[in-house]
Amino acid sequence: MGFIRNQQEKLALKFLAWRRTREGLPLPAISILRKQASDLVDEARAIAKKRGANIVSIIKELADDIRPSSGK
Repeated sequence: MGFIRNQQEKLALKFLAWRRTREGLPLPAISILRKQASDLVDEARAIAKKRGANIVSIIKELADDIRPSSGK
């Protein structure tokens, strides 16, 4: 994994954890959060490639769309 990709996943992970904490929801296992962050970065990169938009702003938009689940 490249340095930039790694940093994007760390940012997404922190943002997802912050959102759940802010909403008063328990954090899922770190492996689940890492998977969500990785999926989020994949989707953000695909959108950025199509639109030419900023990946960080796309990550924030996508994270806002994620609804808490029972761990999936």
